[in-house]
Amino acid sequence: MNIITIDFETYYDKDYSLSKMTTEEYIRDERFEVIGVSVKVADAEPVWFSGGTEESHQFLKSFSLEKHLVLAHNAMFDGAILSWVYGIKPKAFLDTLCMGRALHGTEVGGSLAVLASHYGVGKKGDEVVHALGKHRLDFDPVDLDRYGAYCSNDVALTYDLFRLMSEGFPWSELKLIDITLKMFTDPVLLLDRHVLLNILDSAKKAKASLLEAAGYSREDLMSNDRLANVLREHAVNPPTKISPTTGKETYAFAKNDEEFLELQEHPSIAIQTIVTARLGVKSTLTETRTERLLGIASRGKLPVPLRYYAAHTGRWGGDDKLNLQNLPRGSTLKHAIMAPPGYVIIDSDSSQIEARTLAWLAEQNDLVSAFEKGEDVYSIMASAIYSKPVEDITKDERFVGKTTILGSGYGMGAAKFQKQLQNFSVAIELNEAKRIIDTYRTTYDCISNLWNQANRALDAMYADMSEQLGRVGVLQVEGRKGIRLPNGLYLKYPNLRKTNDGYVYDTKKGKAMIPTKIYGGKLVENVCQALARIIIGEQMLIIAKKYRVVMTVHDAIACVVPKSEAETAKEFVEICMRLRPDWALDLPLNCEAGYGVTYGSC
Repeated sequence: MNIITIDFETYYDKDYSLSKMTTEEYIRDERFEVIGVSVKVADAEPVWFSGGTEESHQFLKSFSLEKHLVLAHNAMFDGAILSWVYGIKPKAFLDTLCMGRALHGTEVGGSLAVLASHYGVGKKGDEVVHALGKHRLDFDPVDLDRYGAYCSNDVALTYDLFRLMSEGFPWSELKLIDITLKMFTDPVLLLDRHVLLNILDSAKKAKASLLEAAGYSREDLMSNDRLANVLREHAVNPPTKISPTTGKETYAFAKNDEEFLELQEHPSIAIQTIVTARLGVKSTLTETRTERLLGIASRGKLPVPLRYYAAHTGRWGGDDKLNLQNLPRGSTLKHAIMAPPGYVIIDSDSSQIEARTLAWLAEQNDLVSAFEKGEDVYSIMASAIYSKPVEDITKDERFVGKTTILGSGYGMGAAKFQKQLQNFSVAIELNEAKRIIDTYRTTYDCISNLWNQANRALDAMYADMSEQLGRVGVLQVEGRKGIRLPNGLYLKYPNLRKTNDGYVYDTKKGKAMIPTKIYGGKLVENVCQALARIIIGEQMLIIAKKYRVVMTVHDAIACVVPKSEAETAKEFVEICMRLRPDWALDLPLNCEAGYGVTYGSC
């Protein structure tokens, strides 16, 4: 089994390009055309080929890619071409773009040019810029040879990068990269156009109803100046803020502007209705997402675009302008995502994995034991809060206990806790919120101690020194390299530095580097998310040996199985998601699973 490196060069112009379209749209478009492809078998010299679709197909078939590992930089693109255009499905994918995210995060950058420069393997050319608007037959022999040399150089750079980046890179993570890429390149899920059209129609009718109830036009509510005048007509001063972009005063009409949101509780029903209408009409997420899915449905199956190592904690994220990671729990869109005929989707969600991991890492053994025994940890917390026996805890008190367990483990303060409960329509005084937070911290003092350890870990990283964090043998702070995780990768904090408000590090947002605050409780949250993600990844690999994994959303894994073995498959998945990793054999894990013909009916 060889590593075969591959890179496609394709037609693009000023209106038809990956900068203006998603990968799925671009490849499935009728304008799509392969100019040529370069292939490198192991250490051999790259071979460039340019020909028609059938000629290229025969050229690619000669490499028996189904029996080998195919390497690319951005294999989501090259792999989709292999699969969707030529019907070729390699044994497994390798991808230096994915590996770069895991190894370097925001420190280096993900482009082939940047990584090649960082590792000193060579320089990427710029011949592609001269191919704008040129079809394959528009190239003269000299220009085509030059383009082929450019493509072959990319293939050589990718192979040399992989040789260096793969040293010490966890094999398990390489397999997760392959699973992630195949969710997109080899799709199996279907979309129900009828359901999507109904969702779109309902969303538009709901907005129309909001406007009718408010008694104003869409333009009146969407324009900030006109909305401000509407509020003044009702004797309400429009809330303002200082724009972080311009530094000037502007209207505070955004969905996260608290003063504007508070107007939803205004004594005037008219003001409540106007603000609700503005928020509802302004929100276009459901419509744009539904329209995108309708577009995909018209072209074929649903390629699931997940970005491997999207967050610095290792979690997956949405990609290709379709974030299936943030579909609300009860989203009707889930009912439009269907299993293929004769199959069902099993969706299994790891229960309280972060709270369990936190208790285990902090060696809060009484809480770990309660999880292990299957006790109601929310009622136990409520019992401590309200000083009454567990059996006497009410439903509302249990909810407060649940919110405390799930929300207070990372150092949340009283004001934020009060606000969190308020979001669930539970009103308590600030003093009561402080009392509950204090009760949590004294009841589970080992967790509070872990936050202090995390502060020392930040000091150690800043000073480029070593430090232990949490349970012995799980995490190791290795100075500026970051925190070594059980899978051999690192939790990194690029450009960690001290400010008057504490430590900050750099987070990439678009092309900008944003200073992000980090402190003990937040570091513990990062660590627990990273450990939970490693656990989910290990479980996914086991499930994938038997069933096709089609999606993962945070702490959940979805796979498709034959309808005839749905029950036994569900039991198998549940067993897999309760398996404990070798580095945490005493960490109690549990899950909830269901299945159905649609993602929403699981």
